[in-house]
Amino acid sequence: MRVAVSGSTGLVGSEVVDSLSTAGHEVVRLVRRSPAPGERAVRWDPEKREVDAAGLEGLDAVVHLAGENVGSGRWAAARKAAIRDSRVNGTRFLCDALAGLARPPKTLVCASAVGYYGDRGEEPLTEESPPGTGFLAEVCREWEAASAPAAQRGVRVVALRIGMVLSPKGGALARMLPLFRAGLGGVIGGGRQYISWVALDDLPGIVLHSMQYGFLRGPVNAVAPRPVTNREFTEALGKALSRPTPLPVPAFALRLAVGGEMADALLLASARVVPKRLLDTGYAFRSPELETTLLRLLGRQ
Repeated sequence: MRVAVSGSTGLVGSEVVDSLSTAGHEVVRLVRRSPAPGERAVRWDPEKREVDAAGLEGLDAVVHLAGENVGSGRWAAARKAAIRDSRVNGTRFLCDALAGLARPPKTLVCASAVGYYGDRGEEPLTEESPPGTGFLAEVCREWEAASAPAAQRGVRVVALRIGMVLSPKGGALARMLPLFRAGLGGVIGGGRQYISWVALDDLPGIVLHSMQYGFLRGPVNAVAPRPVTNREFTEALGKALSRPTPLPVPAFALRLAVGGEMADALLLASARVVPKRLLDTGYAFRSPELETTLLRLLGRQ
């Protein structure tokens, strides 16, 4: 297949590009600079609403992963606007461009997030569950809705609601490792909040499954089959590193450190998300269990 990928230099995008290329697919990167001679890339700039539409003709699929990192800075008003605009406006611009093609792709796999569900306690959440409330839930609803122009043009759209991505190369796990290796890790808040996680090396398989399974469309929960509580996650990571985890982090301290809204949405919210559609369509997870996944990712298996 000939597949275009946006966000191709990010943690998830790099893994997806490498995996698709290794599997023999032709990958075309969407980049914000002018492509070098001979480079398989198409220039786009969603902020300026510029794209080389001719380079998008005849694609089999598009994987759209571009967006500002929600956890890289405090949620001041400008930061929240950048997070929303990069997802909603970028997706709408890309889908408008795809809808205008003479030969649009058959499939668009677009990133979303489990933030769609908000803070839901112990409630099991499937793709049929209603959206939650709060900033992230609002962004995710608008993000997914922004793909409507492509769907109306006949493109099969899959929205991957991605959980916390586990990899020592980046993301939340990489930020935790120095503290846990020093024996300073601990439960966050009450520890009862659920974490819906997915190993980085499962995401390319989920993307490929979404492209190849022609009856799959709409939201798909891109998470491992068994979400865990923060306490379970803390204990599993401490065990994988052979380190104690004695130091709890009180909720008030988190709110002071990163701001109340950000702490409540990213660190204290509970989302017990189940990948019903992936399981129903036969996707076999490479990393279904947290303890063995952490041991493998950290080279301690």
